[in-house]
Amino acid sequence: MNEKKIWLSSPHMGSQEFEFVKEAFDTNWIAPLGPNVDGFEQDICNYTGAPYTAALSSGTAAIHLALILLNVQAGDEVLCSSFTFSATCNPIVYQGATPVFIDSEEKTWNMNPDVLEAAIKDRLLKGKKPKAIILVHLYGMPAQLDKIITIANNYDIPLIEDAAEALGSTYRGKSLGVFGKFGIYSFNGNKIITTSGGGALVSAEKALIDRTRFLATQARDAAPHYQHSAIGYNYRMSNISAGIGRGQMMVLDKRIKQRRANYHHYVTSLENNTNVSFLPEPSADYFSNRWLSCILLKNYHERERIRLALEKRNIESRPLWKPMHLQPIFQEAPFYGTDVSETLFERGLCLPSGSNLEETDLQKVTDILKEHLTI
Repeated sequence: MNEKKIWLSSPHMGSQEFEFVKEAFDTNWIAPLGPNVDGFEQDICNYTGAPYTAALSSGTAAIHLALILLNVQAGDEVLCSSFTFSATCNPIVYQGATPVFIDSEEKTWNMNPDVLEAAIKDRLLKGKKPKAIILVHLYGMPAQLDKIITIANNYDIPLIEDAAEALGSTYRGKSLGVFGKFGIYSFNGNKIITTSGGGALVSAEKALIDRTRFLATQARDAAPHYQHSAIGYNYRMSNISAGIGRGQMMVLDKRIKQRRANYHHYVTSLENNTNVSFLPEPSADYFSNRWLSCILLKNYHERERIRLALEKRNIESRPLWKPMHLQPIFQEAPFYGTDVSETLFERGLCLPSGSNLEETDLQKVTDILKEHLTI
């Protein structure tokens, strides 16, 4: 008999989501606009403190529109975390620009501020001032924001926070995503809350979010006929998806609590094992939603041995992100740093972290880990 599947991070639905979706059906708001979209945008503002929000079809769309609004064009350069998912940097290429990848640091696994500044200085010497910085808050862990914001301000380079994995995380009590010129969130099916697929772009500037909504709805001008004075995109979130999101926002704090409890379970269960380590919050300034609980093993072979042992028992786990500068498609892109993100990829493993995991699921995972970590 096949064992029960334990997923890495599956959607966790409640009861209120259906009520918002049913209301959309009952009122025939089956479109990329409507009361749920308006309500979801306001929910995000209320929760994060972001003054303005545009609900979009994906986090990727949000990054793409942020780059457009920053006038990133062909031939430009954008500094970007290397240790991330490709959706962070693909929009740079959509614009014909070049990603310049920055290595991680070991304290948070996020962009290394010292390497960032060194890269900026070098690009300036080469006559190429970067048009933007895309900073990723990996696995819900806040980056060293004070240092990175200071660098961005000193060199007058706009900061885009990719908080796709970090909704509900905070730095010094302030929500991630609201520190930069733009912040982006993702509501993909594997995120801490979901709209099945979707994202959002947030900003403190109303004009930028107004322009975002305009571009995201095919840039249709205010006219009785279809008239367009700019290239637009089909990037708006649907009223149905936003209805799911409104219900999910109502349980976001609960979902964060559940995911942090997962992390605590793994740490306490394995605290005496010297063959594994975790990523703790560096200080009280850092609060992680613990979207995914991650471990570091001794080397690549140990990581794969543990991953395959879990897979054999029908348990999904996943290596940490393979850095973008190691990806075939980006092998010609500039990279600054050493081997931190590469080492994290080789040694790191994401464990099942869903807020709907049962206690027996967590215990099964840790029992397998204990068994194989002692070999």
